[in-house]
Amino acid sequence: MTRMIAAIVLILLCLLAFLFYSNQGLRQVRDTLQDANGKLTRQIDWQNKTQRAVAAIDENRSRELTDAKSKIDDLQRDVADGRRRMRLSATCPTATAASLADADGPRLTDAAQRDYFTLRSRIETASSQIAGLQDYIRNVCLAQP
Repeated sequence: MTRMIAAIVLILLCLLAFLFYSNQGLRQVRDTLQDANGKLTRQIDWQNKTQRAVAAIDENRSRELTDAKSKIDDLQRDVADGRRRMRLSATCPTATAASLADADGPRLTDAAQRDYFTLRSRIETASSQIAGLQDYIRNVCLAQP
């Protein structure tokens, strides 16, 4: 009987030792998984923050570009309708007094005037793109964790 009790106690001790070491292993696995989960959570938070920053930059620059193009379009309509005039520095060739009375002031050709507004629009687009890239570098690239 004593041998039987000793055997049962020995089996119980072995079982407890097995459970203890098994529990330690599970704790280590749990700690490793929690660390990995924390890292992934921080990465996802950073990505979400970055996406919001990029969306804000895009929205701001798009609005500024739309406003600038609208002003250019308004100016072009005003010039075309005669409400505003384009000024330029030009000299007229010497002519007789009779021909000067009928002459209009110097002005751009229609094609040159169109090109002027096209260039202004492209300059605004390029300026907005450059400013957006600078914002992206400052607020996203240089702000990385």
